[in-house]
Amino acid sequence: MSMDRRDFLKLAGASTLVGLGGLSVFDGFVKDGALASQAHTAPGASAGKRLAMVIDVSKFKSPDDYKRVSYACHSIHNVPSIDNLKHEIKWIWTDTYEHVFPGQADQYMAENIMRLPFPVLCNHCAKPPCVRVCPTKATFKRKSDGVVMMDYHRCIGCRFCMAACPFGARSFNWTDPRPYIRKLNTSFPTRTKGVVEKCNFCAERLSAGLQPACVEASNGALVFGDLHDPSSEVREILSSRYAIRRKPNLGTGPSIYYVIGGNEHA
Repeated sequence: MSMDRRDFLKLAGASTLVGLGGLSVFDGFVKDGALASQAHTAPGASAGKRLAMVIDVSKFKSPDDYKRVSYACHSIHNVPSIDNLKHEIKWIWTDTYEHVFPGQADQYMAENIMRLPFPVLCNHCAKPPCVRVCPTKATFKRKSDGVVMMDYHRCIGCRFCMAACPFGARSFNWTDPRPYIRKLNTSFPTRTKGVVEKCNFCAERLSAGLQPACVEASNGALVFGDLHDPSSEVREILSSRYAIRRKPNLGTGPSIYYVIGGNEHA
């Protein structure tokens, strides 16, 4: 049975409501399940119950700092470079404060903050609506660390996850992405036409005991670790600095925190 665009949008809208319905306000420290076995994880691999990232915007000093972070991610994950904005694929990119944090600004906020570019990526939510609406379980949340993953072989391209995600963190391959990969990384799988993709918190690197590529390339602007470990660097930063998250009122529990302003302004 064929489905025209109008029918798809109706169904996607309904799925979004289902995915978001019943979510309560999340305080950011949900204890969601026991730690899974790490038998197949290399020594030193991240094994926290809730992996999270802190982005200190004050440590991005130039456009090159942002580009370096994006390039590190996109190059190792074979993210295609497509000039057509309608077909653009992105795992990490930048946007303005008003778009990243709608409704979280006021008339007295410093103009320089409003003009800053803010890195954005999948929020790896504690209660991800994308997982709820996926009919094939192609997108799922790992119980061991809270990372929201994708199985590209299961993805049928329905885009329900894209409709459900309130952060616009997912991209759809409208065309075969492989011809647009500048330099192929043979150690990471490429995607095909009709498949959704997004940031995976560098799960393949975590299993080898490495930090996400964007974190390594950020010169300290991005910090990654276990939110449930009081001695982790992310917890130390969050306990001493004021941080905000995207659209906290939706109750999805984003795992990405933003520190705005340097220590001299704290």
